[in-house]
Amino acid sequence: MNSRPIRLGTRASALATTQSGHVADLVRERLGREVELVEVSTEGDVNRAPLAQMGGTGVFVSALRDALIDGRVDMAVHSLKDLPTTPAEGIALAAIPLREDPRDVVVARDGLTLGELPVGSRLGTGSPRRVSQLAALGLGLDLQGIRGNVDTRIRKVRDGEVDAVVLARAGLARLGRLDEVTEVLDPLQMLPAPGQGALAVECRSADTDLVAALAALDDPATRAAVTAERAVLSTLEAGCSAPLGALADVVEGEDGEELWLRAVALSEDGGLTVRMSATGPVAEAAELGTRLASEMLAEGAADLMTATLSQGPPVRNKHA
Repeated sequence: MNSRPIRLGTRASALATTQSGHVADLVRERLGREVELVEVSTEGDVNRAPLAQMGGTGVFVSALRDALIDGRVDMAVHSLKDLPTTPAEGIALAAIPLREDPRDVVVARDGLTLGELPVGSRLGTGSPRRVSQLAALGLGLDLQGIRGNVDTRIRKVRDGEVDAVVLARAGLARLGRLDEVTEVLDPLQMLPAPGQGALAVECRSADTDLVAALAALDDPATRAAVTAERAVLSTLEAGCSAPLGALADVVEGEDGEELWLRAVALSEDGGLTVRMSATGPVAEAAELGTRLASEMLAEGAADLMTATLSQGPPVRNKHA
């Protein structure tokens, strides 16, 4: 057996190293291999500009992938929602471990929930998806763009810079900070980002022994759910740049397990939405996501970014 430690590339933030440490523990437990964490700095870590200006979520991924291709690391761990939907040449998505709770949460002053925040309260988030869905709730909040790691964002609440922030529950769970959550948001209010709460384990596709070994870390239900969600994202990216939320669950159907997929695309101000859902076989996760997204495009999702409240179509909710 290969006795050399597997070099695992990770971003340096507390959340990234915690997530990578979790995967390292899985490797030790299931593969019997030692793991060495190697910190890699990404553009998203050093550049404080809004993510959209830097090219979106891929800014956290490319440096880790470069380290893989260059042979500086053997595997890398990403938050799956940061992973571009287009496959990378020479890189294999070897495992998607069991997913954490994908929902969004509120951390607010004085233990308040969203509905308890007074009109005009300052709520911080750097996510267009969250901004649009929060605006659609019509709570009269002052939505402010912020960036930074979990600790930085929560500190802005503690210091009174903002009254509340919205974060992914999964990150707080992994950091052991769920006691700071003041509300867990129902997906009916706030659909998470595609892949939120899941981790992606990548390695070189040419390293076939490691690809095969890492399959032991894969959770089939999680992979099916995020495959459907990412198929929605991939299909809509081709014809729609509107903020998007998607969530798939493996549920018990009449003929056994099936996937239930929900998705929403919104105008920037949240005034217009195309919200749809669909079910299908777990084995056809990608096809389900592609079909649902195609129906959303047909219902006007591509027009949301250019539509205005005065000329736009009504809200569309539909079960596909």
